[in-house]
Amino acid sequence: MTRHFLVDTDLAAHEQAEVLDLAAELKVQPFSQLALAGEPGGAQTVAVIFDKTSTRTRVSFSSGIAQLGGNPLIINPGESQIGHKESVADSARVLARMVSAIVWRTFGQEGLEEMANHSVVPVINALSDDYHPCQLLADLLTIREHKGDLQGLTLAYVGDAANNMANSYLLACATAGMHVRVAGPDGYLPAASVVSAATTRADETGGSVVVTTDAAEALRGADVVATDTWVSMGQEDETAERRTLFAGYSLDAEAMSLADPGAIVLHCLPAYRGYEVSADVIDGPQSVVWDEAENRLHVQKALLVWLLNHARASTQAGILR
Repeated sequence: MTRHFLVDTDLAAHEQAEVLDLAAELKVQPFSQLALAGEPGGAQTVAVIFDKTSTRTRVSFSSGIAQLGGNPLIINPGESQIGHKESVADSARVLARMVSAIVWRTFGQEGLEEMANHSVVPVINALSDDYHPCQLLADLLTIREHKGDLQGLTLAYVGDAANNMANSYLLACATAGMHVRVAGPDGYLPAASVVSAATTRADETGGSVVVTTDAAEALRGADVVATDTWVSMGQEDETAERRTLFAGYSLDAEAMSLADPGAIVLHCLPAYRGYEVSADVIDGPQSVVWDEAENRLHVQKALLVWLLNHARASTQAGILR
């Protein structure tokens, strides 16, 4: 059975650790895995499809696929007919006959699920409106590099707690056995279904989940502090309203004084200094955002290798049967 990565919980706790271990190895030896090198001397292709524009996702996937010996096929916004002139299911069937994996940065999570349901090659969520699981793998690798074992650490996320980053922090950190707290204003908190899934996973791993409107409650004593833009792509018309609404959830020096003195700061970028994070925090000594940005490259390579290995093992098992 082909494995996909659409939501953070698509990896069990031990599988998440395997991917992070491999990412750490690839960071030291970037060209030690050639999972996409064809024989003899060719290169397998990975389709990287963008319905939303991107810089880090484009560069990290393109570079990573090339470093694995493969060929990145970039499809820019407006250049495909997926979901309008051709159904997602039919697109999946066609692409799967031509490429070794499909990476899709899109809007609705349901499209990714439809793609995966009809694809015999791995499908990776490179961001949707609901989840950003590749970013969370990069965040976890960064936390591990700076804080050691993830188990038992406390992460606080403040800001728009109903967005894709908040959802993925809940699910991925719970999978890692961390204590995750998210804080945002009323009306901007995670859906009950996401909280329930995170709590279930946390019960399995020894982690815990807290959702609150009190930023101080989330931040107090935290080992890791994270935030994200208050105005995501497509929400530009709400900019003024959101900046007023989220003003009490800014990561500034006063907010950081509530966290553990050794806390590190994460932000998936792009960052808007003076709003969700102050310049002295994101550019200060506790910030690890540049390591976090680089680690997208390493974790996505590791994820591709891991998924392709599982796909090949599944195919081999089918042949042997």
